[in-house]
Parts: sequence; C-alpha cells; structure tokens
Amino acid sequence: MLNSGTLAQRAGVNKQTIRYYERIGLIEPAPRNESGYRMYSEDVVDRIRFIQRSKDLGFQLAEIEELLNLRMDRRSNCDRVREKAAEKREEVREKIRTLRRMEKVLGGLIDSCANRTPTNACPILESLDSLDSGAKT
Repeated sequence: MLNSGTLAQRAGVNKQTIRYYERIGLIEPAPRNESGYRMYSEDVVDRIRFIQRSKDLGFQLAEIEELLNLRMDRRSNCDRVREKAAEKREEVREKIRTLRRMEKVLGGLIDSCANRTPTNACPILESLDSLDSGAKT
C-alpha cells in the first residue's frame, strides 16, 4: 500500500491531483490507515499513469472516464475505443488546421511590419484593431 506522497511521486503527479481525481471519481476513494493517512494500492499508480497519458493525447477528463469505463466493461469491445480515438484524432486535425491559419495570418502581419515604424502606425496593431472591431459585429 502507498501513501499519497509516494503515490504522487510514482505516478508523476502532485497530491492535489490525486485528491481531485478521487473527488471526480477517476480513482476510487482510498481507505485510511490507523493514523488517518490515505492508503492506495499499486494499481492506482497505473490508473493515474493511464489518465496522464490520455491527457497527453488530448482527451478531456470526461472522455478519460469513458475510456476507463469501456476498459472495465467486459461486454464492450475495441471498436468503441477506436471510435473515441478517431474522434479525438479529428479534433486534433481541426486544431492543427486552425493553428496553420493562425500562423499564416501572423506571418502576413509580421511581413507587413517595417522594423522602425512608430507604433502609432504599426500595421500589426492596426490590423488587430480592425480584427477586434470586426469580431464584435
């Protein structure tokens, strides 16, 4: 059995993360020992690492909960997990497309700016003003 400090160290998270995961139901509440300390099984290390790796791939905590539920459901199969992964990949692809558009706009703004232009005539700032006013309408 592991106390919360040891669990945090082994899983690569802080103790607040462990308590948060407990509170939202991603990990089971730990029993306490005679001294009142929470004690966790070794399995919780793997579960937290699974959660962290899922987060690294862009899954939100609610989605991770679904993955964990699918993992525990003996009636479920890999098709459902594959579907979730494909949905996440499409979200990632859309983010990449958005980032590429942003990069292109920023590149154009940078190219339009002469180094010594006073800031009151800066094309980047002027463009941001016009983008801002356009967004409000």
